[in-house]
Amino acid sequence: MTPLPDLRHHGDAEVRGAAAGLTDLAVNVRTGTPPAWLKARIAASLDGLAAYPDGTAARAAVAARHGLPVSRVLLTAGAAEAFVLLARAVGAARPVVVHPQFTEPEAALRDAGHEVQRVLLPEGDGFRLTPEAVPDDADLVVVGNPTNPTSVLHPAEAVAALARPGRTLVVDEAFMDAVPGEAESLASRTDLPGLVVLRSLTKTWGLAGLRVGYVLAEPEVVAALERAQPLWPVSSPALTAAEACCGPEALAEAEAAAADIAADRAYLIARLAEFPAVTVAEPAAGPFVLIRLPDAAGVRERLRRLGFAARRGDTFPGLGTDWLRLAVRDRDTTDRFVTALAKAV
Repeated sequence: MTPLPDLRHHGDAEVRGAAAGLTDLAVNVRTGTPPAWLKARIAASLDGLAAYPDGTAARAAVAARHGLPVSRVLLTAGAAEAFVLLARAVGAARPVVVHPQFTEPEAALRDAGHEVQRVLLPEGDGFRLTPEAVPDDADLVVVGNPTNPTSVLHPAEAVAALARPGRTLVVDEAFMDAVPGEAESLASRTDLPGLVVLRSLTKTWGLAGLRVGYVLAEPEVVAALERAQPLWPVSSPALTAAEACCGPEALAEAEAAAADIAADRAYLIARLAEFPAVTVAEPAAGPFVLIRLPDAAGVRERLRRLGFAARRGDTFPGLGTDWLRLAVRDRDTTDRFVTALAKAV
């Protein structure tokens, strides 16, 4: 019997302890973040730590950023908390997770006692979403867009086609702000029944250690998730960050960063094309690329000895030991990595 993939393995495990000095291509957090202005805003919030957190301003800022009423917004301690809340608070008899994708949603559902069905998108179709592949009787469907680890950006129409009365459609848009113009986002849609969109501030703004994200959903769903939360789940510094990252200047900075990522990703893919044995999953839209190559596990270990950490792919359902995920970095880092890769293969 084939063992289950380790759903709790995440990229940060690749750069812990003695590996902390490796050049990090395993974690998809933008380098050089958080920016100085954001660190200053967060630092200034420390003067208010004696008071209990008040999420009113941050919630309003998120709502305004997406053109939604406040009643459709819930601040969370990162998207990971949102997955746990959904697993516990949304009743589902037939949950389905579309893979390959971030494994935490399935792990949370299983921990909450759900039997989870997987829909595996095939490499031959470019890991693209086919709405017809999702069972009609699925009453909770989880899909990423753009998807981690495949970097596929599904058309909004294809994702929206999964929505229907009686079904909760969870769309993980943790990397959507790394897509220029946030093309194909459903975050501002209010016409789709059961739609739940998750966002994270971790990736673009370098706030993995602060834990802040949010849920966009129908008011009834937001209320149910809020009842499942502990009191004061998001810290005052995290709330300050959420408010700051929704301002006009921050959104302009994120859009500029998304353009830079797209250019750096194209450069990385072009350099990877120099290796006949390497296949890149394309088209890629996220701040990372998924590659397939023979003996990827061995290559990964040799890359570590050469100073680079890459994310193993075999912990993602639907992939195997021939896959690695690489974070997009600046061109100098890519050039150094390609030199190491030539030695590792």
